[in-house]
Amino acid sequence: MKKLNNDVWHSVATQSDEQQVKNQNSKFAWCLTGSGHYLKESIQLLDKMPDTDIFLSKAAEEVLPMYGYRLDDIKLKHKLFRDKTYSSVPVGALYKNGYHTVIIAPATSNTVVKCALGISDTLPTNMFAQAGKCRVQCIYFPCDTAPELKTLAPSGYVDVYPREVDLENVEKLKKFSDTLMVMSFKELKEAVSKRKKCLKKSCS
Repeated sequence: MKKLNNDVWHSVATQSDEQQVKNQNSKFAWCLTGSGHYLKESIQLLDKMPDTDIFLSKAAEEVLPMYGYRLDDIKLKHKLFRDKTYSSVPVGALYKNGYHTVIIAPATSNTVVKCALGISDTLPTNMFAQAGKCRVQCIYFPCDTAPELKTLAPSGYVDVYPREVDLENVEKLKKFSDTLMVMSFKELKEAVSKRKKCLKKSCS
């Protein structure tokens, strides 16, 4: 698989006319895992993207209510896919050009290590694996981005100290093709904005 240029979205600008039309008719896929790190901010950003489908891990389905989010409310704004099948049936849409971009944000350390090792046994990790096989661009926001962090737990903010292995797995994912690792919520917002502009320009 061809490595990305310095501009991670360069490949979009050099796609064929046929592929650009496919992008125009496809959507964002946003994967939620069991992480609460910038979860509120991520969902606020997600809610400004109406043409976006949501893919939940089983952990995300457990965690969302802890932060005050009801699945029924989310389904009013977005198409929602839950991790209910062993073969992650919903990922098949990637092979039908249903999605031009997969966003995994925020991603737990468990999700990160699975993706880094090529394990795809949850809906988000399967989306990442199949996106790679379909050369679909991915924006990835891990929860473990520094040796010391403050993160929002259901009970309030807590101090977190990611292990060396957690940070190493993030570094491994940075080397994956067609994958943009963002290390802050600010970078996530910028990456999503840039992706939207690039798609609009490429498909106009």
